[in-house]
Amino acid sequence: MMLNARLPQFFLALIFGACYAASASAQELNWAEKMFDQRTIDFGVVARGSDAVARVKITNLYKQVAHISDVRTTCGCSAGKPSKTSLESLEEGYIEVTMDTRKFTRRKDSNVIITFDAPLHQEVRIPITAYIRTDVVFDPGSVNFGAVEHGKEATRTIKLQYAGRNEWHVKEIKSRSESVVAKAVETARGNGRVDYDIVVTLAPNTPPGAVREQLTLITDDQTSPQVPLLVEATVEADVTVTPAIVSLGVMKPGEAKQFNVVIKGRQPFQIDKVECDSDNGLFKVRLPQNAALVHVLPMTITAPDKPGDLAEEFTITVNGRPTPVTFKARGKISEPPAG
Repeated sequence: MMLNARLPQFFLALIFGACYAASASAQELNWAEKMFDQRTIDFGVVARGSDAVARVKITNLYKQVAHISDVRTTCGCSAGKPSKTSLESLEEGYIEVTMDTRKFTRRKDSNVIITFDAPLHQEVRIPITAYIRTDVVFDPGSVNFGAVEHGKEATRTIKLQYAGRNEWHVKEIKSRSESVVAKAVETARGNGRVDYDIVVTLAPNTPPGAVREQLTLITDDQTSPQVPLLVEATVEADVTVTPAIVSLGVMKPGEAKQFNVVIKGRQPFQIDKVECDSDNGLFKVRLPQNAALVHVLPMTITAPDKPGDLAEEFTITVNGRPTPVTFKARGKISEPPAG
């Protein structure tokens, strides 16, 4: 009888232990969550009409291809889209999340849900929050230079409108990059309204590639003195390589893989040679014979016998150009099969 009396307690303890273990396991990141570089998105306090855009980086940490089947949000105030839906092993991408600051105001909370269907089915939920203030408005909502030729200075102006008190001021504008500078030029003041032109300049020595910076306007507000402003541009060199980083994924020792690299120029150009920094003879390329605005280089790599990371940098010598252009290749060589 004593043994039977203790049986219910034993099973209760067993069930409690199992539940505790499941709860502890649930607190750990699942395989899909481990690929994301951040688990929350906080836009902070933003102006109405501003382009509130954030990017969450994804890196495929696994040998299998990771495939995104769906990206959705739980509120109409936000939206999300992937830069690509399939990521090879070690390949990087991002989820771009935007907050609608034109239709919505004040505190807004949402979630972006990313669904994977390979290598396994899994959902990742990332909370989003923002406070959209109603007294400060940008028009347009961000500074977008578009394509800018390398070596040339570019300037854009957007409007800032404030409604509240006559004494409101923009004290300074801070930039995280020496390539992007800005100033506030007051254009009107009175009847509780203050208008500024925000003049943003992109320096001529800005390196080629995508520019994505955030200016911070410092105002004399006591509660929320900082107002963010997004700045974007694409600085184009006279010769560009796409992709800048070739993702080779996971390769077996001795395996051959083919890929293409596209080189574009503002004027027709001829490629003299392509060199690899390691000079190990693993890469082969077929050079074009004539000058053209666009060249597509077919390349082949044969994986070395030694397992581990594969990292190569290539230099492309262009006829008449004083400096070469470069691109990189990244991959991983798997362990050879046992036996």
